[in-house]
Amino acid sequence: MVVVTSYSQGSTDRPLLGETIGSNLRRTAQKFPDREAFVFLHQSSRFTYAQFDDSVDLLAKALISTGIERGDRVGIWSPNTVEWAQIQYATARLGIILVNINPAYRASELEFVLKQSGTKLLLTLVEHKGANYAEMVDMVRSKVPKLEKVLFTDTDGYREWLATESQKVSQDQVDKRQSLLDFDDPINIQYTSGTTGFPKGATLSHFNLLNNGFFVGEGCGYTERDRVCIPVPYYHCFGMVMGNLAVTSHGATAIVPSASFDPVATLRAVEQEKCTSLYGVPTMFIAELALPEFSNFDLTSLRTGIMAGSPCPVEVMKKVQSQMHMDQVTICYGMTETSPVSMQTKLDDPIDKRVSTVGAVHPHVEVKITDASGHIVERGEVGEFCTRGYSVMLGYWNDPEKTAQAIDPARWMHTGDLAIMDSDGYVNVVGRIKDMIIRGGENIYPREIEEFIFNHPDVVDVSVIGVPDPKFGEEVMAWIRIREGSSVTADDIVKFCKGSIAHYKVPRYVKITDSFPMTVTGKIQKYLMREAAIGELGLGEHASTPTA
Repeated sequence: MVVVTSYSQGSTDRPLLGETIGSNLRRTAQKFPDREAFVFLHQSSRFTYAQFDDSVDLLAKALISTGIERGDRVGIWSPNTVEWAQIQYATARLGIILVNINPAYRASELEFVLKQSGTKLLLTLVEHKGANYAEMVDMVRSKVPKLEKVLFTDTDGYREWLATESQKVSQDQVDKRQSLLDFDDPINIQYTSGTTGFPKGATLSHFNLLNNGFFVGEGCGYTERDRVCIPVPYYHCFGMVMGNLAVTSHGATAIVPSASFDPVATLRAVEQEKCTSLYGVPTMFIAELALPEFSNFDLTSLRTGIMAGSPCPVEVMKKVQSQMHMDQVTICYGMTETSPVSMQTKLDDPIDKRVSTVGAVHPHVEVKITDASGHIVERGEVGEFCTRGYSVMLGYWNDPEKTAQAIDPARWMHTGDLAIMDSDGYVNVVGRIKDMIIRGGENIYPREIEEFIFNHPDVVDVSVIGVPDPKFGEEVMAWIRIREGSSVTADDIVKFCKGSIAHYKVPRYVKITDSFPMTVTGKIQKYLMREAAIGELGLGEHASTPTA
């Protein structure tokens, strides 16, 4: 009997792009000068490719004049704005390393990132959503000696700086800087939202980011005629790579509806701009579908899009395909350290593949699933998802020890995700190794329980965690968001589960809640849920019980 192992590689007749991000943008602008490149509805800004490329050159000149050199770090601490997009491409054009800073960060986190990266110039806003960024910058500036200059992009001072400094540098100087770059140069640092310890700075190259964006766009079937709605944050790969770079590498148009996610603004943008593609994490699509006025929006221009960031409930996927007209919607899976996408469903995949897996391996990428000892498991068995190829980061910024823990000597990135590969090479991610619940020796994967509970007609969203238990080691707890006006109780949820799933998977505890703790990108922070549950349930004395 031949054993088929959980290994797959992405074959394609499309070669990798051997160029820098700046060169790729210039090539697209020359090919499609009059096509719209970016539309920022909340700023009433529109740019053709020729106009956007010129604006990138203008900013590049100002950066040169200010003394920013190749390899220097420039930070951007901002929600989605036209200035964010311009700095993304201008830094790439000059070989400057862009440091993405989470808009939700506050003073202590800002200080850590600026110090750890050695940021020389910071671009930010005066304030956003009630957060006084200028005040926080003042709090940390004296503690970050390498930070030489701060620019507030929502002020006249920024526009004066741009106009004045850009006049001091010629276009030839910009072109020369770009010509000296290599596509393997580091170009971006993105800080992963670690659940323990300090965030780690995943360092990514032109080659990592440009190719991943390009092949994500290929997976969606993009051409210059596509208009892509991007309500996901720029500071994360979803916005700047799967969004911006997928768009500009195909000559398509990026539509940015708002500075941060707003479900009404998003659907209004789709209708107004006739978007053909829409992005979001599952919670964003859930919020859009739940709008009282949802049926009032004309979404018939949509054909595709991307759902990523966390596992998508099957019922949500079905509604997105039917009610939002996204019959070609794709699921993407990956992580910041892999630029980010490793797996993507195809436009013509059968419905079962598109609602129950994260797709097949991406072009030019290898994946495998291994057991605890590192051996590749047979197909159909659970193990750790690992990936290798052009997309794997250069490493964690100034942290060789953490880099070695994540990337083994053969250049396999160990993701920490538990997954199963089927006979066709499609992968189902069943959870995080650290999220797996071990109850009385039974391995329980939270997603399986979440998928079942989501079938309850009054459940809007669900997240399952493990909490300490003196007898079984861990017990199952479900946090539930219910439909407005519903009177469903915790006992009702338990009764719904009993007799339909194995007894050890039935939640011991159920919490009805209005919201889950989340990152800016919409990822549920289960570690914060555990901490809250331990306190609320009085399980502190058992909290030392080992959890996976």
